[in-house]
Amino acid sequence: MKDKKPYIFVIGNEKGGAGKTTCSMHLIAGLLDKSYKVASIDTDSRQHSLTSYLLNRANYNKKNATKAVLEPMHFHIKESNENSREEKEKIEIKDFEEALAKAKDYADYIVIDTPGSHSFLSRLAHSYADKIVTPINDSFLDFDVLAKVNVDDFSISSPSIYSQMIWEQKMQRASRDRGSIEWIVVRNRLSNLDANNRRNVSKALELLSKRISFGVASGFSERVIFRELFLHGLTLLDLPNANYDRAFSISHIAARQELKQFLYCLGVN
Repeated sequence: MKDKKPYIFVIGNEKGGAGKTTCSMHLIAGLLDKSYKVASIDTDSRQHSLTSYLLNRANYNKKNATKAVLEPMHFHIKESNENSREEKEKIEIKDFEEALAKAKDYADYIVIDTPGSHSFLSRLAHSYADKIVTPINDSFLDFDVLAKVNVDDFSISSPSIYSQMIWEQKMQRASRDRGSIEWIVVRNRLSNLDANNRRNVSKALELLSKRISFGVASGFSERVIFRELFLHGLTLLDLPNANYDRAFSISHIAARQELKQFLYCLGVN
């Protein structure tokens, strides 16, 4: 058994399309690249995008044994089909905690991906985090997942249901083992075309971060490379050594710089 507890990242946002899978997979790859043992848990029963990404990665390794890439120990937790809410939650707790125990016994770091919806499994996963990472698209449409914003001066009128849920899971974590949860909001799909929108989102995030206590980090722009790499199960960190026949472009270089900054903000140095 391991003496040291692994550090747990939970990637969460109750809105789809914010880049949770891109963040999860690149965080996993970043940790593997630092020679850490990594376990991943996918609690998204419907989309299971992280599981699909890792299956693509395993298929790549089968076809490219001489240029194989590192893989995490992976678990996919499926939502129970029980009609009784009590029985459903009991099964999901059992399945999740069994996977978590195996992951803890193996890994230095655990990365948990959650669904883009409100569910018992998502709340449960959040309560085990050491650090919650919430990617949002850099717009007020997505900002709504964090808080309600006054249109006149971009001040915060009230936190969102998701923000309240995180507060509840912080209390749950403290009650369980007296642990604390750090929260980082990652600004994804940053655009240089609407500087005014970026400033306004930045202002609102700064106000909200002081009110409900989270850090802010920059994430990933919208780039074709991320969609291409998904099909191969690869990440930007794999490209120098993997069997990937596309030439590096300025976009690749910029994306790698975004990745380095993302990992640095999460403390992966």
